[in-house]
Amino acid sequence: MSTTPRWIALVTASAALLAVTASGCSSGSDDKKSESKGASSSATGPSSPSSASPSSSSGGGEPIPVGAGPQSSYTVQKQPAAGTCAYRFTTAKEPLPDPKCTPGATNPKVTQATLKTTICRAGYTKGIRPPVSITNREKTANAESYGYKKSLREAEYDHLISLQLGGDPNDPRNLWVEPPSPGHRDGAGPNNPKDAIETKLKTAICSGKADLTKVQRAIAHDWTTSLAAVGIADDAKGRPPREAADADGD
Repeated sequence: MSTTPRWIALVTASAALLAVTASGCSSGSDDKKSESKGASSSATGPSSPSSASPSSSSGGGEPIPVGAGPQSSYTVQKQPAAGTCAYRFTTAKEPLPDPKCTPGATNPKVTQATLKTTICRAGYTKGIRPPVSITNREKTANAESYGYKKSLREAEYDHLISLQLGGDPNDPRNLWVEPPSPGHRDGAGPNNPKDAIETKLKTAICSGKADLTKVQRAIAHDWTTSLAAVGIADDAKGRPPREAADADGD
């Protein structure tokens, strides 16, 4: 019996096997290309939009929100729900706000280009400050937000980024009931060393020794370390005296 048919059958089977193998390799390669293309598209896709200022951020984290700015007539702003905000404290027991409730907010009228006509002009902050008829009501509500139970006369309704540093006048994200600092005497009213630090920072900005947005980032992150964060010496070496504060500042 001839062996020719067997040889032909063997060749035919081998060719079929090679075709199937080659087809399988090609399919795997295409899948990898497809996966690579998908990953590339995802990595270069558009980022989520943000309404916050792109030029400043709190402690290098989320951008600081931009407020509505000075208003000809202010209205009482809604505060966070009662009990939803929690104070933080430094190792020296100085109070800091809850960054979720009070991240700070900037005044859009104050920029590096407008310093001479805004915060570096005498009397600017006095002209944009909301009246106590507005802020007293906000202060009461904000005390509930933070669970502050002591006398409101002993606490300051404070702009986290002060008016003299380009903070928004009445954005609820920029205001908090600040408890007294260590050494407070009951009945003496607020004692807030933050005020004097803010004045030093403003002086540095207006003299060209500090950048506005860097100062805003530093004060929003932690007012107790803000001088060091922007390279300004603290002559008081700790808590600046309250009388050094600018009465027109915050």
